Amino acid sequence: MSDSLNTPETPGTPHPDPGASIRHSRAKGQPRFPDGPKADPAGSHFERRIRSFQPRRSRVTAGQADALQRLWPKWGLDIDGQRVIDLGELFGNDNPVVLEIGFGMGEATARMAAEDPETNILAVDVHTPGQGNLLNLADQSGLSNVRVGNGDAIILLREMLTPDSLDGLRVYFPDPWPKKRHHKRRLIQPEFLSLAATRLKPGAILHCATDWEPYAEQMLDVLTAHPDFENTRPDGGFAPRPPFRPLTRFEGQGLDKGHVVNDLLFRRVQHREQQRR
Repeated sequence: MSDSLNTPETPGTPHPDPGASIRHSRAKGQPRFPDGPKADPAGSHFERRIRSFQPRRSRVTAGQADALQRLWPKWGLDIDGQRVIDLGELFGNDNPVVLEIGFGMGEATARMAAEDPETNILAVDVHTPGQGNLLNLADQSGLSNVRVGNGDAIILLREMLTPDSLDGLRVYFPDPWPKKRHHKRRLIQPEFLSLAATRLKPGAILHCATDWEPYAEQMLDVLTAHPDFENTRPDGGFAPRPPFRPLTRFEGQGLDKGHVVNDLLFRRVQHREQQRR
């Protein structure tokens, strides 16, 4: 696999460094990556609510740009809210599908996909370099069970996924929004859990992890109080990191500094009235 940009080379032209940061010169209004993720896939079709994420359009490397151009039409998904997704068609099989919201640079996602090839991972983020990096990692490792979503996970859950279509949901190290006035931006809220519950199959696991202890406590309180979820821990507390969640370099650095990382594993429950439907 080549990490070069899809541009013609001339004799004597140095081959682009896959790790080098690049800027694209383009006319005003021209898309950054014509065959890649859109800057705002949902556009103005939906309400401008308070967002739990902050889009970051930082520099991409040559290898990430190449992956975005080559692989987005094959493995990418713009979250536009205009259609309902057939997950079997998206992945080309009927294997279980886990949604991951916020994957950073994608190293942990790629490792989980490689170690569990019978589980499909729909990984969603708004960070362009991370999208390109995960596509690159999947391509290099020959992973066919990863799809990369670009945009708002709320729109994906609400508009584009069918009820009981997900076998799991992972939210690892979401933005803690530490200032009190920003707590309303945190993702793990009762409204989000109610929406997620409709898309998770009964028995599916919602797995959260954070190194921000006040947010971990809020997550535990909100999840414990929600009628559609039950803690997998008999003591009702935090869970040890399960073997399938890799220890990332960033997490390891935090642990070396004395940070505490808390995992929460809650099961989607099915109520009796739902069973009778």
